[in-house]
Amino acid sequence: MNETTVFIVDDHALVRHGLRAFLNTQKDVVVIGEAENGKQAVAELRARATMQTLPDVVLMDLMMPDLDGVGAITALRKDLPDLKIVVLSSFSETERVHAALQAGATGYLLKNSDPSEISAAIRSARQDQVHLDPAVARVLAHSMRVGHGVVLSAREREVLVLVARGSSNQEIADTLFISERTARTHVSHIISKLGLASRIQAALWAIREGLVQVS
Repeated sequence: MNETTVFIVDDHALVRHGLRAFLNTQKDVVVIGEAENGKQAVAELRARATMQTLPDVVLMDLMMPDLDGVGAITALRKDLPDLKIVVLSSFSETERVHAALQAGATGYLLKNSDPSEISAAIRSARQDQVHLDPAVARVLAHSMRVGHGVVLSAREREVLVLVARGSSNQEIADTLFISERTARTHVSHIISKLGLASRIQAALWAIREGLVQVS
């Protein structure tokens, strides 16, 4: 895989500089820009879109002046639906996390996460994989009120476990010796069967039901 490009959005210069310094030590990650608030981030990323220099992944804080993280994610996903955005926040309250994921975040980490978790989340996001902080995943899983009484087939459970572990459709296909198209179809059917809206919600359902353990 080529280098993964990253854009950092945080209103604290020290946080931005610290993240940049750490990520630049990773051989396969390159920080290509940063913004100090959501409004600036939206403007900069829209400009980059016109120049075809968008980053692979955006690291987004939630609490910022001018335009907060949820507002920025909402605006960006409207214009740039394929942009991968990972939230890096100090807050793990269910409402904030739900708002960020509903807006279109593709991952959620806490700022006290181990640095290796941040780089892992960036790589996962680029590959369309789910990556949630374990503490956040537990909170969200326990707050879910969907999928009760639904019975999944043995194959669907296998697929769901792999989704919850962060596997992409291609990785699911390789593990189960099926085609990528079949894996994608299984994931879509599972999400529909459980009455969910996203891959992340499916992963959380698996955690809540004890199919996958989080540390």
